Amino acid sequence: MIDVKETLEGASERMEMAAMYLEEQLARIRAGRANVAILDGIRVSSYGSMVPLNQVANVSVPDPRTIAIRPWDKKAIRDIEKAIMDSDVGITPENNGEIIRLGIPQPTEERRKELVKQCNKIGEKTKVEVRNARGDVKEKLKKAIKDGLSEDNEKDAEAELQKIHDKYIKRVDDLLALKTKEIMTV
Repeated sequence: MIDVKETLEGASERMEMAAMYLEEQLARIRAGRANVAILDGIRVSSYGSMVPLNQVANVSVPDPRTIAIRPWDKKAIRDIEKAIMDSDVGITPENNGEIIRLGIPQPTEERRKELVKQCNKIGEKTKVEVRNARGDVKEKLKKAIKDGLSEDNEKDAEAELQKIHDKYIKRVDDLLALKTKEIMTV
């Protein structure tokens, strides 16, 4: 017989992971404000291996429209520039021999709407994952009735599962609303 509490915790954990994935993805979307998270996916060739940018340079935000990258080894400037150019960040780096600067342009109205659509697409994927987690657990509960779980316990567990599901769907909606507001604010 299945442990209902453990099963619900597993579902909650899956939904939490989906929400964390959404937060991570939304942080990488550039909303017109300088944010070092947009550089998280960039890997730089350093001494023969590919390493994350923050392991070869100090990345900071001196003002809301600029990201400054100060490589620890000045020879790495070319590699860092190349990695940024090859990435999907969409910003051309400028360097003065010591520091690489990324100027974050103010997005146009059209671009902001595209970014909101992109966020909503990621949000919808997250909601689908949350719903899939709920569906999988519902199936387990239905099978558990055959294995001896009482129907009352199954109904209670389903109600609890629905509460968990609703909580995470609301969290996803809240995250999307926050990001949309951030993107659309000029």
